[in-house]
Amino acid sequence: MFSFLKILVRNLIQGPSTDPFPFGETFTPEGLRGRVRFDASACVGCRMCEHVCAGGAIRFEQSESELRFTLWHNSCTFCGLCQHYCKTKAIVLTEDWHLSHRQEEKYAMVEQGTVPLAPCLGCGISMIPVADELMRVAYRETNQDIDRLRRLCPDCRRKLGIKGVQRCKM
Repeated sequence: MFSFLKILVRNLIQGPSTDPFPFGETFTPEGLRGRVRFDASACVGCRMCEHVCAGGAIRFEQSESELRFTLWHNSCTFCGLCQHYCKTKAIVLTEDWHLSHRQEEKYAMVEQGTVPLAPCLGCGISMIPVADELMRVAYRETNQDIDRLRRLCPDCRRKLGIKGVQRCKM
């Protein structure tokens, strides 16, 4: 009985041993996978994130003028596969874990972004523009020829490449 009282007195002197959350700040471990952040300016529209999403939380919808990205946080498993496979870092998992919400707000827990489509310089069809981040990954520095190629659709780039090869054979 006396050992119990000794432990009780020691604990009362030391004070609480848990975090003060939700009434105060708490520790967030480094590298925690939390809320997803989407950067539309870095997205190249490869849709790999949608393909590898374990929870099926990512969807893309394409219209004539834009590509719309939607991620539902209430379906996300925070596995990090989308971030891992996104080479341009358009998707990043932040350390923000404050995702609690009321039941009636569950469909509002979304991350959305819009990638505007641009016309191809060659044929004029709408295409997803090549992001600056992809250019930094693919090339260290660019020139006018590379900048022109990034504003062409894949078919026009292929035709331009074939013309260049035919010119070399002659």
